[in-house]
Amino acid sequence: MELSADLKGYIALQPAAALWFSGHSLTWIRASSADTAGRLSVIEHIVPPGSASPWHVHQTEDESFYVVDGQISVKIEGQTRISLGAGGFAFGPMAVPHGFRVESEVPARILLISNGPEFADFIREASDHVDTNRLPEQSPADSARLKAAAARHGIAILGPPPMADAAVR
Repeated sequence: MELSADLKGYIALQPAAALWFSGHSLTWIRASSADTAGRLSVIEHIVPPGSASPWHVHQTEDESFYVVDGQISVKIEGQTRISLGAGGFAFGPMAVPHGFRVESEVPARILLISNGPEFADFIREASDHVDTNRLPEQSPADSARLKAAAARHGIAILGPPPMADAAVR
């Protein structure tokens, strides 16, 4: 993933341990069960251009999307696909399938927020610790690992993203 000098500087200043999620996203768990008495998860992702989440559904938690930098599109079942830039927000209610894709030509920095502990626990289980000074090469997601971890945390992976030109990475 190509990172700007500003983004590299931002990453270098982070006190929390970084994770490498799903073979392509630099990730931090900003708030988890331990921080919020099990009431909230806040995940920060830096996601490369063209990357997308699988079409999925959270059975026990709502998921919200907040774009810090870059551009993403979000599709929530039953709604028109929306495009979000910096400062943009979308809400995905529990039990409603959804997915997102990075549309910008630079990595998107997004916050994913859920109203419970399961999402952070899933991210932790499905990620590897990473040295931010030497990011791994992007690779396809380990779908078996991703699906198994998701199932243990109330998330069902339903298939590829609904955006016709998106590829799950």
